[in-house]
Amino acid sequence: MSEPTSLPNKLLLVLEAALLTAQESLSINELKRLFDAAISSRELEQMLATLAASYAGRGVELVQVASGWRFRSRPELQEYLDRLTPEKAPRYSRAVMETLAIIAYRQPVTRGDIEEIRGVQVASQIIKTLEARGWIEVIGTREVPGRPELLGTTARLLDDLNLRSLSELPPLADMSGLLETEEAN
Repeated sequence: MSEPTSLPNKLLLVLEAALLTAQESLSINELKRLFDAAISSRELEQMLATLAASYAGRGVELVQVASGWRFRSRPELQEYLDRLTPEKAPRYSRAVMETLAIIAYRQPVTRGDIEEIRGVQVASQIIKTLEARGWIEVIGTREVPGRPELLGTTARLLDDLNLRSLSELPPLADMSGLLETEEAN
């Protein structure tokens, strides 16, 4: 027979179970719906900090990303986990990655802005690929003749990059050095 669980411990267990079984990140508001009792955002954040601390040094960690909180495997263990799934992650062309970088660093941008920066026409398939992945979306239109669509990144992109906000992207100067290194290889 199991021992009775104190209320604070039970709340932590509920929180842990919800986060471990969720398919997507859970926001503070979504997590608050778990509890009948009124729990403040601050109390919930303290519980999340306690839960995250209890996973310190373990194979998984609780992290905050743009769309909320989620468990993930520790990045340094990824090479081992990749052995379980022989599928390779999709590889994207340089044009797709350049387009994504332009949108991320310069948003909101139009397709014409991207073409001006890259110096070449942007194929429709590039935009479709990024939209299908859920990394970019139309966020409005520019108030000029023709009203071109403005593109911006999504919370899904930030989640996939394990970032909380665009401000966590590396400085653009660092990115140019990375591209030069990649071209040399």
